[in-house]
Amino acid sequence: MKNVMITVIVWMTSLLAQERTVGLIYSSTVAADGYTLFAPMQSSTTYLINNAGLLVHQWQSTLMPGHSVYLLENGNLLRTEMTKNRKFNGGGSGGRVKEMSWDGSTLWQYDYSSTTCLQHHDVEYLPNGNILMIAWEVKTQTEAISAGRNPKLLIQNELWPDHLVEVQPTSDHSGQIVWEWHAWDHLIQDYDATRANYGVVADHPERIDLNYTQNGPNGGIADWLHINSVDYNTELDQIVLSVHNFSEVWIIDHSTTTAEAAGHTGGRYGKGGDLLYRFGNPQAFDHGSGADQLLFAQHDAHWIPPGLNGAGNLLVFNNGTPNSTHDYSSVDEYLLPVDESGFYSLLVDGKYAAPTRSWSYTAPSPQDFYATNISGAQRLPNGNTLICNGPYGEFFEVDPAGATVWRYINPVTQFGPLMQGEIVDGGRLNKSNHVFRCTRYAPDDAAFIDKDLTPGSPIERYPSVVEETGCPATFQLGNYPNPFNPQTSIHFSLPYTTHVRLEIYNTAGQSVALLVNETLPGGQHHVQWHANDFSGGVYTCRLTIDKFSTARNMILLR
Repeated sequence: MKNVMITVIVWMTSLLAQERTVGLIYSSTVAADGYTLFAPMQSSTTYLINNAGLLVHQWQSTLMPGHSVYLLENGNLLRTEMTKNRKFNGGGSGGRVKEMSWDGSTLWQYDYSSTTCLQHHDVEYLPNGNILMIAWEVKTQTEAISAGRNPKLLIQNELWPDHLVEVQPTSDHSGQIVWEWHAWDHLIQDYDATRANYGVVADHPERIDLNYTQNGPNGGIADWLHINSVDYNTELDQIVLSVHNFSEVWIIDHSTTTAEAAGHTGGRYGKGGDLLYRFGNPQAFDHGSGADQLLFAQHDAHWIPPGLNGAGNLLVFNNGTPNSTHDYSSVDEYLLPVDESGFYSLLVDGKYAAPTRSWSYTAPSPQDFYATNISGAQRLPNGNTLICNGPYGEFFEVDPAGATVWRYINPVTQFGPLMQGEIVDGGRLNKSNHVFRCTRYAPDDAAFIDKDLTPGSPIERYPSVVEETGCPATFQLGNYPNPFNPQTSIHFSLPYTTHVRLEIYNTAGQSVALLVNETLPGGQHHVQWHANDFSGGVYTCRLTIDKFSTARNMILLR
């Protein structure tokens, strides 16, 4: 017994010195209850966790995400996947959209990937069951110059303008494109009067300046627009797009036919496929200056759904850019200048009226929060906002005042789940836990009807104490919350049916509570320890089966 006690005390000391680096970092009672879905960018697995950071469900695929994933109301998973198209190598590459059942079976998949087009970044599941996809298409150097592109802005000798396709699933592995919108149909340029689309850019804010580019070495790359998110407003029948390389948000009409979407008239709003509204960077259409810029390389522009705080407003993850007035990240909510019918206000000079920022989150020291790329945000039913700091795999929930009430760090890298205590390399690629976006679903969401939501173990791995011989890999012990007051949930997994002894010890090595002393089947188990009658301090929970024993320290706060 003396040797066992020495082992336990040494183990406790080492774990007390160990900082939590991955998995659940912090949770409070005011966090919105629910289940958080995410797909690590370096993994083929999609995960669903509860607020305790415990794995509730997972879906296994064979490809990395490309990039977004969603739960549908029927409980199926809608997942984009990276097909490794050799023609298109831009960030966000996808190529496949797949629907998977709760048990992981593939119900439908559609490949939009060839030498001339590629789905990328994001999709939107429409109320009619169709899927709206963002995609690149190739325009050759000749086509680009004929349309009015400055040849000096063709450093890759071609362009990949974005377009949208709405796909109606028809069978297990096919679909029919029932609607399209192409940015290429809505150009303006003032570079060459002998070419198509010539005009005064400032007079046509509803068109896209073919020669507007971001500053720096990427100014003339093929991925000219880099649209990174798409969202749909059912009431207005409008689509919102986040246009990264313009630092703008665009809104277009979805009520058009494909023919109308290629032109400048028709549809509910009478403008065909021209832009109904845009904001973020008026320099993109020769209005204003850098002082007027609101958005900087943003992601995840979407309408806040009905029934939530700020419903109908636009929520945007504003990444920020170096050497600008916004060299940090923020999450911004905007009230748009739109009437009840869906028409947007224009000022006297033809420029769109600016939106009103109604809420914003930044870090107390703004530069402490900076996501160079990806990332997103979501308004929650309790009025809080869930934020994904994508390059760092960090999910955190803030209340309206900006206080963090829940925080989790994705433990999955290209090497699999990390051990608790391992350090993720600060967003670097050599140990990447990047996540494009995360989404929380309420416990009463339709997706969970008749679904087993029994929590398992954390995704991250934990060290264990071995008293005699090596423990089986499926013999695990953990607890949440930790620290706790006054109760904690102890979870453990067994490799087979066996007699189990689960016991609590104080720092003197005395047994203070026997929680389990019976035969249990193999699998996951949970036990609540109510510590109302115990003083604050460090306690050790030890799990013993046969000749195997493992332990974990727990901190009771008073």
